[in-house]
Amino acid sequence: MSWHRTDPKTGALLIAVQAQPNAKRTEVAGPHGDALRIRLAAPPLEGRANDCLVAFVAERLGVKRGAVSVVQGETSRRKLLAVTAAARAEDLYRD
Repeated sequence: MSWHRTDPKTGALLIAVQAQPNAKRTEVAGPHGDALRIRLAAPPLEGRANDCLVAFVAERLGVKRGAVSVVQGETSRRKLLAVTAAARAEDLYRD
């Protein structure tokens, strides 16, 4: 299974992420099963890691921050992000 797909109901790009907080820098680390591992230079406290993740993904995809949201796994390392603006998942990570 791929780490990204399109939601047939909304047309949003859905991205499965395995977050790794407290890293030295924020970066895409590669595939992790059916998710994409993203290292985050933020602690998992008070939503800081989620904010870092949303900002990073929005920047990499070239969309506004408000177009990216955590729809599942807000307090878990395993997350599902939804991107409502037109974006290509390949711009986030290339195999």
